[in-house]
Amino acid sequence: MLRRSYDRVLALAERPTAPLWLFAIAFAEASFFPVPPDVLLIPMALAQPRRAPWLALVATLGSVSGGALGYLIGYALFAKLAQPIIHFYHYEAAFAAFQHKFAEYGVAIILIKGLTPIPYKIVTIAAGAAAFSFPLFMGASVVTRGGRFFIEAVLLRLFGAPARDFIEDRLGLITAGIAVLIVAGFVALKFA
Repeated sequence: MLRRSYDRVLALAERPTAPLWLFAIAFAEASFFPVPPDVLLIPMALAQPRRAPWLALVATLGSVSGGALGYLIGYALFAKLAQPIIHFYHYEAAFAAFQHKFAEYGVAIILIKGLTPIPYKIVTIAAGAAAFSFPLFMGASVVTRGGRFFIEAVLLRLFGAPARDFIEDRLGLITAGIAVLIVAGFVALKFA
């Protein structure tokens, strides 16, 4: 099933409506869809290198908008479904601890997970369930998702197919390095 979805997404990259599909897939991936928008962004950017930054913007807007839906899913479903279960089992203290941890480290979690291949929907739904600050969530989402897509777009525009191979082979390592730099920057700002 996942392979068929992946193949369909690649076929979409060749259509004139591809930017709309890129937005839709980025939106859906941030809240419920299993295929990341990178699989459409990369072939589109390789096919039209001059449009790569614009395509990164489309992917960013779609992903951040979808992140808002994921947040709403976490917030609304948690309140309606999970809250009664937590109350039934007297886990209010454990959930309060989870909310406290997310409040303390939520920005770092969003920034790190938004750059990595880990599905972003996990972060968006968890942020909503923890009732994390929505404006802060959206700001961190713009930074992390925009950073990821624009880095890919710039590399693809500058280096083409060899960059695609490099990104695909080392995506986890590249995004982890970027995430470490972002977190180090926040730590430096906190103690500076």
